Amino acid sequence: MLPSYQLSNLIKEAFKTGKKQQAEVILYGHSAEKRVDANVVPIVEDNQHLSGVILVLHDITDIRHLEALRSEFVSNVSHELKTPVTSIKGFAETLLDGAMADADLRKEFLEIIRDESNRLTRLIEDILQLSKIEQHQIKPHYSEVDLVNVLTNVLKVLRKAIVEKNVTIELQLPQSLVLTSEADGLHQIALNLISNAITYTPNDGCVTIHAHKKGTEITLQVADTGIGIPAADQTRIFERFYRVHKARERETGGTGLGLSIVKHLVERYQGRIALDSIEDEGTTFTVTLPCEHID
Repeated sequence: MLPSYQLSNLIKEAFKTGKKQQAEVILYGHSAEKRVDANVVPIVEDNQHLSGVILVLHDITDIRHLEALRSEFVSNVSHELKTPVTSIKGFAETLLDGAMADADLRKEFLEIIRDESNRLTRLIEDILQLSKIEQHQIKPHYSEVDLVNVLTNVLKVLRKAIVEKNVTIELQLPQSLVLTSEADGLHQIALNLISNAITYTPNDGCVTIHAHKKGTEITLQVADTGIGIPAADQTRIFERFYRVHKARERETGGTGLGLSIVKHLVERYQGRIALDSIEDEGTTFTVTLPCEHID
């Protein structure tokens, strides 16, 4: 018995009309469904007698899945780009309509335009970075890197945010942790994880950064005392543009691409990333990387 009502009808139509039939149909299996491009070609003998059909099925499940992902990505990018552009346009038009004369209002609106422009720049940079990583356009340049130095530099970059929220940074680090990797990539991994931890930790909270070496691997953990991630969202947290706290993330200038970039970089370095989170208690991200790059 054919596993598809659509396919059965396609074959019947070929026998009935004596003409080639083509359609995209779904085949239902025990574990998953398959989307196929079905072609049914009648076999006509010399006496014009229809003796059978040739059935050709081309599995296009992956193609359709990729098309859906592409469509979703374009839709998300369009939405994310439109939001800051709309703000910039709106406040610029308000200034031109007369608000320019009010010094306080002018300063406030110009600061909003600046912040939205910066957000737009970050979004474009993250999109380009992620695209290059996914398409392997960035050739890796491996060298010996001290992870402790990388973390120290990241904390210097985030010093302003740490001071503003009065977040305590608890460091549990050895003197040095050397591995074969890329300094820029490790910096980006640490920057995204630690900045996220600070963003979602309330004022006067605590962020713990722990790193150690065990055997041939180095483990980095970034733990916060923040709002946590609901269990239902944890499986999707590394997807592009997926936001758990949409309004808050837009307020903080997040692009929704940081964790996706982290995941791709960790996999690029032949590592693993995992998370453990409890709502209203906090989140811990754990990155495990090999000490030596394996070709």
